[in-house]
Amino acid sequence: MRFKLIGPKQLKFGDFGKPLRIIHYSLIANRKPTFTPELFTFNWIRNVYLRPYLNSEMNKNFVEELRWRGMLHDIMPDTEKQLNTEMTSGYIGFDPTADSLHIGHLVQIMTLLQFQQCGHKPYVLVGGATGMVGDPSGKSAERNLLSEETLSHNVASVKAQLEKFLDFSSQAANKAEMVNNFDWFKNFTFLDFIRDVGKHISVNYMMSKDSVQKRLETGLSFTEFTYQLVQGYDFYWLYKNKNCKIQMGGSDQWGNIVTGTELIRRKDGGEAYALTTQLIKKADGTKFGKTEGGNVWLDPTKTSPYQFYQFWMKSVSDTDLPNFIRIFTLKSKEEIEALEHHPPESRIMLKALAEDITIRVHGKAALTRAQETSAILFGASYEDFKQLSSTEIEDAFDEKETFTLSKEEFNTIDVVSLFGEKTKIYPSKGEARKGIQGNGVSINKAKITLERKLTADDLLHGKYLLAQKGKTNYYLIAVN
Repeated sequence: MRFKLIGPKQLKFGDFGKPLRIIHYSLIANRKPTFTPELFTFNWIRNVYLRPYLNSEMNKNFVEELRWRGMLHDIMPDTEKQLNTEMTSGYIGFDPTADSLHIGHLVQIMTLLQFQQCGHKPYVLVGGATGMVGDPSGKSAERNLLSEETLSHNVASVKAQLEKFLDFSSQAANKAEMVNNFDWFKNFTFLDFIRDVGKHISVNYMMSKDSVQKRLETGLSFTEFTYQLVQGYDFYWLYKNKNCKIQMGGSDQWGNIVTGTELIRRKDGGEAYALTTQLIKKADGTKFGKTEGGNVWLDPTKTSPYQFYQFWMKSVSDTDLPNFIRIFTLKSKEEIEALEHHPPESRIMLKALAEDITIRVHGKAALTRAQETSAILFGASYEDFKQLSSTEIEDAFDEKETFTLSKEEFNTIDVVSLFGEKTKIYPSKGEARKGIQGNGVSINKAKITLERKLTADDLLHGKYLLAQKGKTNYYLIAVN
C-alpha cells in the first residue's frame, strides 16, 4: 500500500487533526501500516514526528509553563489533559472601558501570548456589549456605562495594542483572532435571552458567586447581577461558533467563567474548561500597576515610553523582581536563573525586565530613546539635557516631581522660598536653607548658594528649570 509523500515544508499546524495528510508514510513506503489513523494523537504527531520542524516553543506544556512562572491559580479538572491532546482554542475577555490597556492587563496579555507560543489558538474577546453593563467582580461600585461610539473607538485602539504581542496576521492555524460580543448581542432580544439562556441557570446558582455576595450589602443592580449570564453566553457562543473550549482570566473571574462551562454543559451537553491566573500584588501587599499619578498605560500618548521604562526601573523591588521577570517576559528558566546569579545592586536583572517589556510594548527605538533620556537626566552634563525637546522633558517627570510658577513669581522669588515654600521640594524653608548651605542643591546641574539669583537665562526653552536635591532626586519647575 503506497501513500503520497507530503514533505515537512508543506505541513500546517492546523493539519494535526488530519493525520493521514501529514504522516510521513515514506517510513513504511511499500508496506501496509498496522495502525489506524485514530491512534495518532496531537501529542504523537507533534512530539514524535514533527518535533524537528516546529518552533521549540510549540513543544511546551502551557499549564506547566504557567506553573513554573507562578501564574497559575485555579484550573478545572481535565483542562491540562485537553490542552495536551490537541491544539485548543481559548479566550480571554477585555472590557474596552478605555481606549488603551494598562499594565494591569499585562498578566492576561502574557497568558494569551504563552497560550499561542505553546501552539494553541487565542481568541481576544472585547466586550463591546458587556462593556455597556459592568462586571461586579472585584468592584465596589457600578461602573459608568459607555456609548456605542466610544466603545467602537476603544475596541480599535485595544486591538492595535494587542497586535504587538499576538500574531493576528500570519497564515498559521493558531493565529489570534479578535471577536466583539456586541456582534452577537446587538440583535439578541431580552425575551430571547431569558428563554434561551436564563432558564438554564438558577438564581440560587448565580447568588452563590463570591462576586455577587460581596456586593449584597452595598447594593447590586439587576444589570450587574445578570453579567455572569452574559459572560457565560459569550463562552457558549464561542464554543458553538469557534470551537473555543477554554476560557481564561484573573482569579476574580472564576465564578463568571464556570458559569459559562455550566451553560455549555446544560444547554448543549458539551464539555468546556476553565483556568485562572494569580492576581498580581507586590510583596508589600499593595496592588501592582498603580502609581501616584494613576494607571501606567500602554498608549505612549498617555504614558510615555520613558515613563513606562522608568516605572519598571523605579517601582519593582528586589523581592518582587524574580516573580515579575517570570510573569512579564518570555525568558526561559535557564535565562532567568542566570540573571538571578547577579547581585541585586547590579540591577542587571531589573534592567533586563524593563528592557524586555518596553521593547514589546513600544519597540526598540523607543527603548533606546528612553534610555538616552535617562542617561541625560541622571548624567552630569546640562549641555546634554538642553538637547531634549519640551515633550521629552515633561515626559521625564511625573506629577509629584513637577511644579509650576508664574512669570511674576519667578521674577521675584529667592532660592530658599523656591525650594522650601513654593515647590515643597523641601518640607520647609529652614530645611531648604540647610540643604543649600550643605552643597546639596543644584539648578540646571550646577550647585547653588543662598545668594543665587534666578534669571530668564536659566530657563531652558524659555520655560524650564531643572532642580536637584541630593544625588538622585530631580524635579522640573515650569514657568508659565
